[in-house]
Amino acid sequence: MEMRIDPLADIQSSRDTRRIPIDRVGVRGLRHPIRVKDRNGGEQSTVATFTMNVALPQEFKGTHMSRFVEILNQDDGAISVESFLRMPEQVAVKLDAAYSHVEMTFPYFMMKQAPVSGAHSVMDYEVTFIGEQGPDGSDLRVRVTVPVTSLCPCSKEISEAGAHNQRGHVTVTVELKKFVWIEEIVEFVERAASCELYGVLKRPDEKYVTERAYNNPKFVEDIARDVAVALNDEDRVGKYAVEVENFESIHNHNAYAQIVGHGKG
Repeated sequence: MEMRIDPLADIQSSRDTRRIPIDRVGVRGLRHPIRVKDRNGGEQSTVATFTMNVALPQEFKGTHMSRFVEILNQDDGAISVESFLRMPEQVAVKLDAAYSHVEMTFPYFMMKQAPVSGAHSVMDYEVTFIGEQGPDGSDLRVRVTVPVTSLCPCSKEISEAGAHNQRGHVTVTVELKKFVWIEEIVEFVERAASCELYGVLKRPDEKYVTERAYNNPKFVEDIARDVAVALNDEDRVGKYAVEVENFESIHNHNAYAQIVGHGKG
């Protein structure tokens, strides 16, 4: 005897009578393996945390959450940057949405060489790819957070000996018009800081970075402006935002600056 299976109710597709559209609805905190090519011709395998959203019209009660996960798992193995670029359109099509938003955040690793001893070590940077698909087309932004050292110009000027310094985070978000390596964005920032950071420092290196910062004092305003100067000259960059936050060593609060601008792209 053949068993009869009744169709299950699809509550998400039922109508909603409150007439309030939802700007973004979807999933957050979803981890998945990815592959990222680096500037040296290699490829890094890492893990990204995904956020995937769509706009929900007022007449629908809910979206189909499982479809977001299905998109991540439609290809065997890890997701590449190339496959991520196609994802916002895939999300919009699969969920029949006019607007989609996809983010993947992951640690990106760069091998660095200490300035005097040449000791090699790995530094990690937080990177986020942000893709959107809407009626006007697609948009791609990259956000990179770079840890740096800053030394206070005022403290140096008024002190007989020494000056206070601190570690800070510079977060750059750029709208890409042409391809830009993650390493290039990191370098834009590190050149603007009092000194860059390293994973391993021998004593001669520690002397170098201490004196480098002392001879190159920067406020958060200075770092933000110097990064903006570099981005203003870039024809590969459209809109951008630079945020600088110093974790102050002599205050119980942080110093912060932001610049929003546009490159030549």
